Amino acid sequence: MATPEQLRKILESVRTIALVGASEKPHRDSHTVMAFLQGRGYRVIPVNPRLAGGTLLGEHVYPNVTAIPGKIDMVDLFLASHRVGAVVDEALRRGDVDAIWMQIGVIDEDAAAQAESAGLQVVMDRCPKQEIPRLGVPLATP
Repeated sequence: MATPEQLRKILESVRTIALVGASEKPHRDSHTVMAFLQGRGYRVIPVNPRLAGGTLLGEHVYPNVTAIPGKIDMVDLFLASHRVGAVVDEALRRGDVDAIWMQIGVIDEDAAAQAESAGLQVVMDRCPKQEIPRLGVPLATP
């Protein structure tokens, strides 16, 4: 379980976030969290195979984490828990991801252990949209 200090450190160090399970529907949590994070200064890259090739909130949508060019600091997961392992595998193959963040209700202990053993920071069952104001995390700067 991540401590408040660990959460703050992650949120203050990341700049580029791959948001897996991004939705084009404004009422969906993944959409509102993406917009919130962008408003806080993070670059958020949407990942959704169904929307791949399009644009969402001003960003190109990718089919998977491995297709994203450039460095990714954190992968934020809005998907069913049983799908987490495959995305963690993608993140590990990239070799440049520092953190895996699983949203509220997304829990996969095995995938978390795999990511942690590879040196990644892992957060489960939490939302950065809730944690940022709770912890007083300042705006992200490039």
